[in-house]
Amino acid sequence: MKRIFSKGTLREYWEKHPSSEQYLKTWYDTAMNSDWKTPSDIKMTYSSASILKNSRIVFNIKGNSYRLVAKFNFEKQWIFIRFIGTHEEYDKIDANIV
Repeated sequence: MKRIFSKGTLREYWEKHPSSEQYLKTWYDTAMNSDWKTPSDIKMTYSSASILKNSRIVFNIKGNSYRLVAKFNFEKQWIFIRFIGTHEEYDKIDANIV
């Protein structure tokens, strides 16, 4: 069974940034309903996603207005939300270690 840790993190973000809400909900629904077993599977769904080290993948949200960094455990089908922010905020973090 797939789990995303945590939808609350997404909800908190879209409550502060309402223009991201529908895009984050769409990402969540897509992630929950996809059978991603490898980073390549994700690239088939989100061609603009960036595959990083440490099982992290960066998703462009709302035409790259926002960035979402998720850490994946493909074996257990767990997705951990590690960061959500604007492109400018993303530029200030190290996505490989958040």
